[in-house]
Amino acid sequence: MNDYIARATAADNSIRAFAIRSTDLVEEARRIHHMSPVCTAALGRLLSAGAMMGSMMKGDGDLLTIQYRCDGPIGGMTVTADSAGNVKGYVANPQVDIPRKYKGKLDVGSAVGHGILSVSMDLGLRDPYSGQCEIQTGEIGDDLAYYFTMSEQTPSAVGLGVKVDTDCSVLQAGGFILQLMPFASEETISALETRVAELEPVTAMLERGMGPEEILTHILGDMGLDIFETRDCRFHCDCSKERVSRALATLNKKDLDEIIADGESIEVRCWFCNKAYQFSIPELTAIEEYGSRQG
Repeated sequence: MNDYIARATAADNSIRAFAIRSTDLVEEARRIHHMSPVCTAALGRLLSAGAMMGSMMKGDGDLLTIQYRCDGPIGGMTVTADSAGNVKGYVANPQVDIPRKYKGKLDVGSAVGHGILSVSMDLGLRDPYSGQCEIQTGEIGDDLAYYFTMSEQTPSAVGLGVKVDTDCSVLQAGGFILQLMPFASEETISALETRVAELEPVTAMLERGMGPEEILTHILGDMGLDIFETRDCRFHCDCSKERVSRALATLNKKDLDEIIADGESIEVRCWFCNKAYQFSIPELTAIEEYGSRQG
C-alpha cells in the first residue's frame, strides 16, 4: 500500500475529515536522519500531521511550516509541506533516546518537553498567516488539537501514530484530523466526541489493514461520510546547490571572507534531507561577489 491522504466531509458538511497512511515517508525520514525510535515517533507524527494540513491548502505554491521550539532532549522539530502531498522535516537531536513509558510505548512527550508550537502558511499573500500556542503534552496530536481549537477557532480531534520495529524501522505510521465546522449541531458534536474517545490507536487500525478510507469509514461511516479525494504523499526535499548558494549569499560579508580566507572548500548539508553540497573557493568567491551586487 502506498502512502496517501483521504479527504472527506460528514454530517452535512459540518465535519471535515482527513486521514493518512504515512509508513513509507516516515521510514524515509528515519533512514535519512538516522533517528532513534523516540525521534522517529515524534517526527513521524508531525510529518503525518503536516502532510494532512498541507492538503488543506489550495494553491500550487502554498507552503506550510510547523515548528516545535521545545526544551526537551529532542531539541526541536521543523516540518514543511505543500498542497501536493510533499512533506519534509528534521529533528534537532535525531539520536536522542530516553526510557520508554512502559513496554512498547515510546515517551514522545518527555522527549519533546515544554515550549511553543507555531504554524505558518505562505499562501502567496503579502504576509503569511501564522499562529502559535504552548505545547500541551508533547504528544503532537494533543498539541495540534489544542492549536486548531485555540489559534484557528476550529474544534478538532487529531490522532497520530508511529510503530517502530525492534530494528528501528517503521512498521506503521498514519493518522487522522477531524474538524467541526461552526454550524455543527450539538448532536453531531456529542456523537463525534464519543466516537473519538472510544477509538483504538491509529497504528492498531493500520495493522488490521485499514487504509485512510477505512479509518474514516470506521469513525464516520454512518454520519453521511463523503470521501471526495485521495492524493499520494511522500517525503520530498526540493533543495539544490543553487538554493544553497543563494542562502550562502545572504551571509554577512565578514563571515564569507573568513571562510574564503581559510583556503579550503566547504560542505553544507541540508537540514531536511541531509544531502551534502560542496563549494570550492572559486565558487565561494563568486557567491560573495553575487551577494555584494545584490546588497
